[in-house]
Amino acid sequence: MKGTGVKITEQSINIDRLDYAVNLFGSFDENIKILEKEYGVSIILRGSELKVSGETESVARACAAVSALLSLASKGETLNEQNVRYAISLSDEGNAGELTKLGGDCICITSKGKPIKPKTLGQQKYVEAIRRNTIVVSIGPAGTGKTYLAVAQAVAAFREHAVNRIIITRPAVEAGEKLGFLPGDLQQKVDPYLRPIYDALFDMLGAESFARYQERGNIEVAPLAYMRGRTLDDSFIILDEAQNTTPEQMKMFLTRLGFNSKMVVTGDITQIDLPDSRKSGLIEAAHVLKGVEDIEIIKFTQKDVVRHQLVQKIVKAYDKYEEQKRSKNHGKG
Repeated sequence: MKGTGVKITEQSINIDRLDYAVNLFGSFDENIKILEKEYGVSIILRGSELKVSGETESVARACAAVSALLSLASKGETLNEQNVRYAISLSDEGNAGELTKLGGDCICITSKGKPIKPKTLGQQKYVEAIRRNTIVVSIGPAGTGKTYLAVAQAVAAFREHAVNRIIITRPAVEAGEKLGFLPGDLQQKVDPYLRPIYDALFDMLGAESFARYQERGNIEVAPLAYMRGRTLDDSFIILDEAQNTTPEQMKMFLTRLGFNSKMVVTGDITQIDLPDSRKSGLIEAAHVLKGVEDIEIIKFTQKDVVRHQLVQKIVKAYDKYEEQKRSKNHGKG
């Protein structure tokens, strides 16, 4: 490196417990390999010290990410590719310390004993907003946990007897299929569209408990058309895929709110399937309800995507494409 002007340095990070180091390195050192590749550094464990060596700036950023991950490990979090990559993105923005806010906040336990927790700062803000407000509107790309975390909050409220019912609904917009040609009544026709909701409920309650609660009327999963004319008291109500509501449907839904109830509205405004370029009720609601007390609007970004890292890249690529398209159209105008 002589004459290149690049400074090589080494920093040490003290590790309190060996199990934190095991957690940090991951299976077959997969976590450390991600960090080394990302920053072009070498990370070696010597005794109770982690030695990070490479270019000065890269070492500083790698150390910030490692320190944040160790703080997560100290809270009992299992470190994996998702939170390692999230730590990297925060470190690159100079916000690695923010990661210490995560961990320890368990929303509920699944039927298999797995704790459900917010995995990003955006998710944590969302969870806190639901606890604090009567109505929360969440807008963001696929994979940000909008629906799953809302269902987890609903199950937690139901288990704590804060509500008597969980009601989950979504508009039955025909995404390329004609519902009229499908067999069965309206409920049976829209059940395939409600599948992600069922999956989340099965995960949290177990299939048997879900069936029992559904039979008793404690859990209702139904198309939006079934909400008309009702007042929903003592309920946790979730409207999913809300980008596909019309303004009239959205107003109808929001005015179903009864006493001792909570509402969460979720949607992705980049995936509107409404026919004839009709205006989305979700976009209108975000404008109309802004600043209304006891209602909070939460907006997720691609940084909150907790699926495979490629999903995050896909979302980012589409965002960039849409931005370029808007700029081109604006230039024509």
